Amino acid sequence: MITNVPVYSAHDTIEEIEKRLAHDSPEFSSMDYIYITSPENILKGVISIKNMLRNQDKTLKASDIMIKDLVTVSENTDHEKVVYQALSNGLKAIPVVDADCKFLGVVPYDTILQIFNHEVEGDIFKFGGIFHKVGEEYTSINSTATHMIQSRLPWLIIGVIGGILAASLIAIFEELLASFIALASFIPVMVYMSDAAGAQTEALIIRSMALDTQLNIRRYLTREIIVAIALAAVSGLFASILAYVTRQNITLGLIIFFALFLSIIASVAINTFAPLILKKFNYDPALATGPLATIFSDITTLAIYLAVAVILLQNP
Repeated sequence: MITNVPVYSAHDTIEEIEKRLAHDSPEFSSMDYIYITSPENILKGVISIKNMLRNQDKTLKASDIMIKDLVTVSENTDHEKVVYQALSNGLKAIPVVDADCKFLGVVPYDTILQIFNHEVEGDIFKFGGIFHKVGEEYTSINSTATHMIQSRLPWLIIGVIGGILAASLIAIFEELLASFIALASFIPVMVYMSDAAGAQTEALIIRSMALDTQLNIRRYLTREIIVAIALAAVSGLFASILAYVTRQNITLGLIIFFALFLSIIASVAINTFAPLILKKFNYDPALATGPLATIFSDITTLAIYLAVAVILLQNP
């Protein structure tokens, strides 16, 4: 991952650096920066080649124009963090230093792009429910049927189990649903709305965690709670009005409002905390976007919907 590049002294003039650079360019054709080190190989600064060539005063020393506030990584830095540092700081290469700030080399832009592409491919597979390590056999259109079945079947089976649990929950309330058939007709609406809100939440928090490794969790959760309450209130009110208009039943409208309000908040909570919990236990947060979060959200939605119906129908 680390590429060696020539280094220069802070006492070198721009003219001296340009002469050496012209000599080194065939071997280091992809260089974008000049790295300045001390005699002990301590990284002191960096100069953009573009900015250096634009400078008219060739007598200036490297120390006069170099950037001293450096963005660096170590040999043990996670690959995803290397990509994050490069993208968030607009860098084409990242210098690598050891614990004593000694310069070891750079991670060039082509390597950064390769890492980024690999991580994107992995996340795409995880969105599809393939959670184990993805090898090259999965990033090719020539993947064997056996590999694809082994990757996808376990999570479909988990989805079936979750569906059976949801069906069992509905079966407990068969008598209630039979006596008030309109309740059953709104189950797809309840499940869809909570899943949609949950999917939005998952995508947003995983993106936020990827873009900002130092995400302020408290501030994010506070904002998400406010957003969830607003979305739940508006969605619940709209759905309850439609339920009342189509069925002419005020009790059904109230059931839809309270159930959808609570279900959306619950779904947002599940899909917000799942990635945070996974990250805390050193699992990839993208796992939360798989079937498990959907199962928990669906079962919770059905439980809330049927519980609200029981309460309001017993106390009209």
